[in-house]
Amino acid sequence: MSEILNLTAPPTTQSIEYRIRAAEQLIRQELEQTQGDVCVTNSFQAEDMIVLHIVRQTLPDVPVIFLDTGYHFAEVYEYRDRMAQAWSMNLINLLPELTVPEQEARFGILNQSDPSRCCGLRKVKPLFAALDRYELWFTGLRREQAKSRAALQPVEDFALPTARTIRKINPLTEWTAKDVWDYARQNDITLLRLYDDGYSSIGCEPCTRLPLDPNDPRSGRWGGRKQECGIHLQST
Repeated sequence: MSEILNLTAPPTTQSIEYRIRAAEQLIRQELEQTQGDVCVTNSFQAEDMIVLHIVRQTLPDVPVIFLDTGYHFAEVYEYRDRMAQAWSMNLINLLPELTVPEQEARFGILNQSDPSRCCGLRKVKPLFAALDRYELWFTGLRREQAKSRAALQPVEDFALPTARTIRKINPLTEWTAKDVWDYARQNDITLLRLYDDGYSSIGCEPCTRLPLDPNDPRSGRWGGRKQECGIHLQST
């Protein structure tokens, strides 16, 4: 009989080996129990690559959803294409309704004047529409990433605008940044080279800077004006 881990064990008692086994067990159990479609959202940051790496051990052809906002760093697009080919990913490049030139012609430079609206148009709306066909959604979220994620749970019910509720799985909830890098090193996962330039959280290029606070990984996002784009907030 396989070992059953206590997924609620205090974080201070969890070694990286424990956390890896717990994440693998949670992912395996959720995949075994679902009868519906499954996806992984992937910004091609380190955490998302690790979750995808573990999910692919059970489901190699899992759909991988990338929010192609049109504003990403060139390094992100290059890394996405290289890793998608290397891992033979079932990659879905999810596009907004408007191209970047169309949106800027109609509304101006929203990432400067109204970044929340820009995120809504280019990330939140297309993702929530795409998620409506899935039953299980895997993410790379961690509590340590931001104060807005302090109450994150490994398994959550997530309500979509259509009133459907899907199951959202966050296998790395208790992982530290060191855990993430240790796993990547142990499994020979090449990471986005922007980390080598000092970035700790990487989104769209116009809204991403080096961290303003070394103790807050997401303090370089949106000029420190907000912490979340909205895709991980419950629909209202």
